Order: sequence, then structure tokens, then C-alpha cells
Amino acid sequence: MDLDWQNINLQSVGDYVRVAPDASTLMRILIVEDEPDLLHGLARAFRDEGYAVDIADNGEDGLFNAESTDYDAILLDVMMPKLNGWEVLARLRKKKKTPVLMLTARDQSRDRVKGLDTGADDYVVKPFDLPEVLARLRALIRRSAGQTTNVINLGDVTMDTAARIVSLKHKPVELTAREYALVEFMALHRGEVVTRTQLYEHLFDENDATLSNLLDVHVSNVRKKLGAEFITTRRGHGYCIE
Repeated sequence: MDLDWQNINLQSVGDYVRVAPDASTLMRILIVEDEPDLLHGLARAFRDEGYAVDIADNGEDGLFNAESTDYDAILLDVMMPKLNGWEVLARLRKKKKTPVLMLTARDQSRDRVKGLDTGADDYVVKPFDLPEVLARLRALIRRSAGQTTNVINLGDVTMDTAARIVSLKHKPVELTAREYALVEFMALHRGEVVTRTQLYEHLFDENDATLSNLLDVHVSNVRKKLGAEFITTRRGHGYCIE
């Protein structure tokens, strides 16, 4: 179903995304778009899908956010005030490799080529299909973590990031949104020590009020569901999935 984002209103966005499957929190993203209805509609749609979402309505603010926060992916419009999307992308690429999905009404080949040559990872022309954008974003996040398939095998635990299902010995395990987000982020960084700061930055957006022991609660719950040794603690450093 193609949605005409130039004419759609917030209510119709909400009506559409509510029919999606049960959402699980995935990753933290930034949406940079100057058209208010589209910006807030996209933010609402992605939050309903479970993403932690920050927003900016101009290129300068978008660049500041992108440089100061380690996002898992960025949705970036081309035509914006203060700095256009190409300028934002060019400046960002001098400092970071954050995956960027360009959103634009321009459909000429030379514009797509310019965006990709400037450092965009993918390109979507408006009006676009929301499920396709979600799938493209998931693919960008997987590729940036070196994961080329939807399925991640973690010993007795298997994670399907497309279906958003976590199984223990081939039996699905019910996780909360935050628990799924924790497992997915650590699975994409398997073998690495992930700090508490990294986890807070990727699991919560700028509107979240977090408690100091909230992460410990989620880690404890995941261990109860997937095994006491599934997530190991590295004292003074963070957590790890071996």
C-alpha cells in the first residue's frame, strides 16, 4: 500500500500502523524532515513499530543530533531549510559512518546518484511504502553490524530480526519491548563488551525518563527467560553475549 505522505494526516498514519504485528523495541533512530505532518507521522509510525526516535525539522539541528548521538540509523530528507540533506550527509560523513536512508521527492537518476555518492546507504522516493522503508532500515542496521541475514544463532537461542522472534531451543520466548531491544543490540555486537552507556543510548530516546537500575532489571529478566549465562557481566566494563 503506497501512502501519499504529502497529503496524509496524523490520524490516517495512526490507523495504518495499528494494523502492524505486535511491535518490539528495535534501535534508536533519527528522523530529519522539515514537513511537520510527515515528520511527526513518521515518528509516530516508527515508535509504534518499537523504535526509539529522535526528530529534527531542519538540517542544522539534524546534523547536531547526528554528530552528538550514536544512532543506529538516520532517515534524512533532502530539501530542508538551513542545511539540505546532501550538506548534512557530507558533513556527517567526515565524522561518522551512521547508516543513512535518504527520503526525497526527487526521483531523477542524477539526484539518486548524488545522494549515494555523498555517502547515503539507501534512497527512497516519496510517496513511499511504509513497510518497505521499515524493511530497508532493518537491512541497513544489520549490514552496519556485519549481519547479512535475518537469523542470528546464539547457541540455544535463535533470533529472527525480520519476524522479531526470539526462540530458546526452537521454542518462541515472549520478551517485552525493552528486553527484545537489549537482546537484539547485544546479538548484533556478539563477542563485544557493550557498556551500560551504550545500551542506554541505543534503547531510549531523548523523551524517555530512565531509572538508574532499569537496565539491571531488563538484564535480569532476559537471563530468567533465556538462561542465566546468556548475558555475562564484565565487572566495571559492561555486558557481553559470547
